[in-house]
Amino acid sequence: MGRAGHGVIRGAVRYLDQRAGAAPFLRRALRYVFPDHWSFLLGEIAMYAFLILVATGVYLTFFFEPSAAKTVYHGSYAPLRGMEMSRAYASVVHLSFDVKAGLLIRQTHHWAADVFVAAIVLHLIRVFFTGAYRKPRELTYLIGVAMLFAALLEGYLGYSLVDDLLSGMGLAIGYAVALSIPFLGANLALLIWGHPFPGDPAFWSRMYIGHVLILPLLIGGLLSAHLALVASRHHTQFRRSSGQGERKVVGIPTFPGQLPRSLGLMIAVAGVLVLLGGLVQINPVWLWGPYHVYDGTNGAQPDWYLGWLIGALRLVPHFDVVVWNRTLVPNPFWGGALFPLLVLSALVLWPWLERRATGDRAAHNVLDRPRDAPVRTAIGAGFLSMVVMVFLAGASDRALVFLGISYVSQIWVYRVAVWIVPVVVGVIAWRLCLALKGMEEVQAEQEAAVRSARLE
Repeated sequence: MGRAGHGVIRGAVRYLDQRAGAAPFLRRALRYVFPDHWSFLLGEIAMYAFLILVATGVYLTFFFEPSAAKTVYHGSYAPLRGMEMSRAYASVVHLSFDVKAGLLIRQTHHWAADVFVAAIVLHLIRVFFTGAYRKPRELTYLIGVAMLFAALLEGYLGYSLVDDLLSGMGLAIGYAVALSIPFLGANLALLIWGHPFPGDPAFWSRMYIGHVLILPLLIGGLLSAHLALVASRHHTQFRRSSGQGERKVVGIPTFPGQLPRSLGLMIAVAGVLVLLGGLVQINPVWLWGPYHVYDGTNGAQPDWYLGWLIGALRLVPHFDVVVWNRTLVPNPFWGGALFPLLVLSALVLWPWLERRATGDRAAHNVLDRPRDAPVRTAIGAGFLSMVVMVFLAGASDRALVFLGISYVSQIWVYRVAVWIVPVVVGVIAWRLCLALKGMEEVQAEQEAAVRSARLE
């Protein structure tokens, strides 16, 4: 940067300092050191996707009508003319065909939601396999897990608001899962829906407020707290040399290193999402038609990030807990409520379970490579493969439609694979870690022998 650029920056800092006393804060912020590794950009991708979600969501609220009241469609899309539907669905079809840039913004919003969840999942995987959740960053990790599950609920509500055939079936499944919770289910479903499914007319307003106000504020708050904790505890970093200690910070400063890179990433994320919204069709609700309680379709699929929940519902055999001819625990509870609760519990409790098993209570600022912790890597790989198996089971109806593979046969294969594949994957991951560590030790011994021979 030339002298003119430095002069502009000094002038801006002087201006702010004279009026707000911000120079010390700006100095610390500009000198903050960021790790120089691509995997740390996953969190930034999630943050920028969230900003795109908010921006496109604000535009969509001007045209969406959160009402289950019935109307007759007379818009531009000829196949639906004269059909009775909810005002919510009619407003989405109108938004897609008659509002300028409506379809572009709606599809960009949808793609941003998919990318947001994907980036959080990949970021969480990186955090797990590198041990970034260890002391003193347990709270940062827990906030990230909470953000993931809040994003899943937010996506489910947004998907359901449209009131097309697929989203209506998704709400019916959600109602059945809520109703299946032992002792509390009936009252919980009544509290949320207001009446037996499809619920009272006010349900749409409650769902809308949750989607556009409560959950965005919650996710924004969690994201802010997450970033504040990252800044206060500082980023973790990969070990660059054998002598690098836990207290040494290595990386690039905010300016002129990280800031231009981050701005470029933000522009790239926004550009890719807009291109996807304009060029790649997603969720063409006008093809599914409006939802009616007497309608149904085989092959109903939610967005990808809810596929593991659909898979869990499909994998659990028909099993109800019945006492004295009274059903205490209906079948949907096992896959729809208990399985996600177990996944959430495993993610939340893991830092303390590992600490108890290893006795490691030290603070860690330097990350492990997956090979450095073979047991953790094996458990994580096995756990991840189990969730992937359940996720694939959620697409078994698609395999039937497109490939002609028997649905029942697929379900039985997945019921066996969900137990066997994690063990196999875990053992393979463990053996690979040991082999890589062994190769490194041999290489280190060879290099030491060569250095010793040169000295002689």
